[in-house]
Amino acid sequence: MFAEYIQAALRHAKYEVLEDDTYMATVEGLRGVIAVGDTIEECRDDLIGAIEGWVALGLRLGHTIPMIDGYGINVSLEPVPVVE
Repeated sequence: MFAEYIQAALRHAKYEVLEDDTYMATVEGLRGVIAVGDTIEECRDDLIGAIEGWVALGLRLGHTIPMIDGYGINVSLEPVPVVE
């Protein structure tokens, strides 16, 4: 589910070339997710890390993670019984 969510987010990434010929990427709907890199590949790798960190922090703070293309991240706050 996590990998599918990230792939969906990457499909919505917007890339732009900055004045210094580096790249910047954002994902609409994921406020605060910004990545940069010297190449488009480095920028995409940074974007994956930014999305992962954004989701992890959001979950830790109890925020709702928005759906993207039908993919979502849901975590139950209910304790899970341990089966031995």
